[in-house]
Amino acid sequence: MDDRMILGTLRLFDKLANIVLQRACERVIVGDLYCDISLGLYYIQAVSIDMIGELDIDQEDLPPHITRVSEAEIKQAQKVEREANELRQKTRKQMQSYP
Repeated sequence: MDDRMILGTLRLFDKLANIVLQRACERVIVGDLYCDISLGLYYIQAVSIDMIGELDIDQEDLPPHITRVSEAEIKQAQKVEREANELRQKTRKQMQSYP
């Protein structure tokens, strides 16, 4: 739904596929930067799950060129990316309004 990637240890699930993750974190990727933001114990409703799978904790799933950064740095990168997207959308709208 919102393109978030939540990682953690599956602790509980019910017949509706609601899940509880322990030591959960949100993996945020912006360009060649990423950060795992700690969430702790995390509940996810089944209706918001697009995909679920098992990861090998000994195998890193990121390409080698991606750099781990702090939470503050990734939030700044997200802000810059969001502002760039807004500017692109604004420019597109202005271009479409010209005859």
